[in-house]
Amino acid sequence: MISTFLFLIVAGFGAGLLASTAGMASLISYPALLSVGLPPVLANVTNTTALIFSGIGSTVSSLKELKGHWKKLSLYIALSLIGSIGGSFLLLIAPASTFKKVVPFFILAAGILLWASSRKKATSTDKMKEAHQNSSKRFWITLISWIGIVLVGAYTGYFGAAGGVIFLAILSVITDDRFVVVNAMKNVIAFAGNLIATIIFIFKTNIDWLLVIPLGLGLLIGGYTGPIIVRHANIHVLRALISLAAFGLAAYLFVTAYF
Repeated sequence: MISTFLFLIVAGFGAGLLASTAGMASLISYPALLSVGLPPVLANVTNTTALIFSGIGSTVSSLKELKGHWKKLSLYIALSLIGSIGGSFLLLIAPASTFKKVVPFFILAAGILLWASSRKKATSTDKMKEAHQNSSKRFWITLISWIGIVLVGAYTGYFGAAGGVIFLAILSVITDDRFVVVNAMKNVIAFAGNLIATIIFIFKTNIDWLLVIPLGLGLLIGGYTGPIIVRHANIHVLRALISLAAFGLAAYLFVTAYF
């Protein structure tokens, strides 16, 4: 039991770093819970609960970047929570076998998104930013972005791998803030989504609270450390490296689910 606790603390720390830098905590925390014997759905529910602590750590660590942005951030949080509630109920309804088979594709998509986001050259996101400056197009871009936040919120409530990366892309379109600010807002939105999902899970399903404690402790420390790293690290290189790990994990989970 002690070895399991220590393992989950270390895994939680790594997941907290990924959560607060690239939005990819589940690439570490979810497989860690599977490796200690939890079935897929219970592991996902327990993982979502533990991720609250990463949100606490990253929010406290990012208070400087969040100053002056709480008004618009509140709107984004509300939109995300609408989706998160729906996604959480979907997880409880969907069969466990189905969940296990779709997870590899979620993680593969996460890796692709991370790889694309690591490119330094101008992308279609830059073109959308330019379109946002045109008043005739601003309404539709904003509307689509808001719908996107709701949908990503639903995905976060269901599983959430790469949800943070998608939030980063959307926020980059609808705001002109620096990356460290956008990343901080992403962390708060993800925290709110995980919190509301956990509240639903408490009343609707089982959570392995004994494993939440060590995983959550590691996530808290890693979540606090992540924003500090973002202020100084080359985020493009970091995401590229994480995306490679995502491809490997997706391949492994695909083999275990289908063969």
